[in-house]
Amino acid sequence: MTSLRERKKAETRQRIADVATPMFVRRGFDNVTVTEIAEAAGVSKVTVFNYFPRKEDILFDRFPQARELLTGAVEGRGQDETPVSALRRLFVGLAEEGHPLGGFQDRYVPFWHTVLASPALRARAREAIDEFESHLTTLLTDIDPTPKLTAALVLATFRAVYSTTATRMLSGEKSADVTPGHIAALEAAFDTLAGGLR
Repeated sequence: MTSLRERKKAETRQRIADVATPMFVRRGFDNVTVTEIAEAAGVSKVTVFNYFPRKEDILFDRFPQARELLTGAVEGRGQDETPVSALRRLFVGLAEEGHPLGGFQDRYVPFWHTVLASPALRARAREAIDEFESHLTTLLTDIDPTPKLTAALVLATFRAVYSTTATRMLSGEKSADVTPGHIAALEAAFDTLAGGLR
């Protein structure tokens, strides 16, 4: 059970992110200062950095959740389910529910534009991919004979399909129209992966 202190910390962290995100989207990431975010959230600048070591992490506040989802998929998989199958199920599930970490909703488009407009955010996103790959490699160690390769291939498969669908939405298509095709593409991509990229 989560303690009151932990709940209050989580609420403060969420409030900072919720206040900052629309500021970033409206004005551009590079044009918003941490001091402004702190004032709008009713906390000190030090408090902001206690929760988010870097300004970029405020916008990418779901990265810790992404790690938790990867961990949950691998460690909570069925008795006869492979890690890759469990991760495939995770990614398809995120797409089906329109989750911010793997699905599509029309309201996500301004967020993507904000990221694409900022070199700092793009760099942080690339860095995070390496961090997720490292984390997944650790999870697969002692489970998979080639954990680093498997982690890299799984995440590359997800990224390739996701970026293609996101590009369609950035071009004006709606989430309801792209999601079925995205899920089908995910399934096909993981079939290819399961087949050994023949």
